[in-house]
Amino acid sequence: MALIIDLKPGEKILIGDAVITNDQQRTRLHISGDAPILREKDVMKEEDANTPCKKIYFLVQCMYLARAPRIYFDKYFAQVKEVQNAAPTTTLFIMKINDMIIEGTFYKAMKEARELLLHEEELIENVKQPKARPVEAV
Repeated sequence: MALIIDLKPGEKILIGDAVITNDQQRTRLHISGDAPILREKDVMKEEDANTPCKKIYFLVQCMYLARAPRIYFDKYFAQVKEVQNAAPTTTLFIMKINDMIIEGTFYKAMKEARELLLHEEELIENVKQPKARPVEAV
């Protein structure tokens, strides 16, 4: 069964090693085959991987797009260890991502890594918010 993708004017899509840019009108593509496919909105550039969990997402994305995904495993697992040590609440997300990586389902791992990014945002927001001081008894 073919994957059907509707592209907005000017939208980009990665198919394998190729970047395809849509022209000035909406386009519907029917894609068959086994090449990795990413919409522009799902692509993270290396310079945008500026938080620990964004680095994890970026490495999983690299695995998905690579012909030899194992070349990213050492960097990925080192980053995962660092994140888990700093924020143990990420462990459940990371375990799911790891299982998907081991199964070779890298696109699914990317989807789970997006959930990890949302969790990271929550953690960062919690740190930014001032903690309420306990009321002292008089």
